[in-house]
Amino acid sequence: MDVMPYQNQAEGFVKRYLLADPCLPYTSVLTGIFLCKMVYDLMESFSSIHIKSYSALTKMKRIEWNNRGISTVHAIFISLMALYFVFFSDLFSDQTSLQGLMVFRSSPLSNFGLGVSVGYFLADLGMIIWLYPSLGGVEYIFHHSLSGVAVAYSLFSGEAQHYTYMVLISEVTTPSINLRWYLDTAGLKRSRAYLINGVAIFLAWLTARILLFIYMFYHVYIHYDQVVQMNTFGYLLVFVVPIALSVMNLMWFGKIVKGLKKTLEKRQ
Repeated sequence: MDVMPYQNQAEGFVKRYLLADPCLPYTSVLTGIFLCKMVYDLMESFSSIHIKSYSALTKMKRIEWNNRGISTVHAIFISLMALYFVFFSDLFSDQTSLQGLMVFRSSPLSNFGLGVSVGYFLADLGMIIWLYPSLGGVEYIFHHSLSGVAVAYSLFSGEAQHYTYMVLISEVTTPSINLRWYLDTAGLKRSRAYLINGVAIFLAWLTARILLFIYMFYHVYIHYDQVVQMNTFGYLLVFVVPIALSVMNLMWFGKIVKGLKKTLEKRQ
């Protein structure tokens, strides 16, 4: 049976509806939710076969193990997207020949990346609330809610996507945070890998969640003539979300420094 006509029809449906500009935000969010479910199942299957200590964990620990796999994959994906749009793409560059103000620019690819991220925040927030407080306390609900609202607004309005991606670069710290939890759960807290991981977290956090936020505030300052033309809600998000996240980042950074100092002292 000739499958080409059906394949052409399927491709046409995807291009005409799923990837069409009006539908892209919604399909990308659904894609993000679907990918979360897929990664969770893959983590569960892979770990039960190849990780010996996995089967010895409690049910809740196994759920958190799989959940951290989701956040790691999302962090890698959105960090690469964010680094591309902030430092390599011409989409938000002042030197580009693109029309319109930087704060109002977007593209199908930038929308897709933000949509997948919204899907992740929705899925992860749902798990955190459903299993509260096993996967995180109030601070995690606050963080995910604030981040999800900001990313969703940027996606559906097309405003401030440059600053949204700047903030999302901070997700680059997530894989190392999750690796530390995996090492601890696997009983490797006294290993050299645990120490190296602690130093890596310190450097990544300092760069992506402290220094980069300072750069973002400077960028907002020199482009304030554009920022002030945004919708009132978007204007407030540009300031409120990064400031709130900066406070949380500084609090967590203090805990990271204390933890690293304890680890170093134990090895002396």
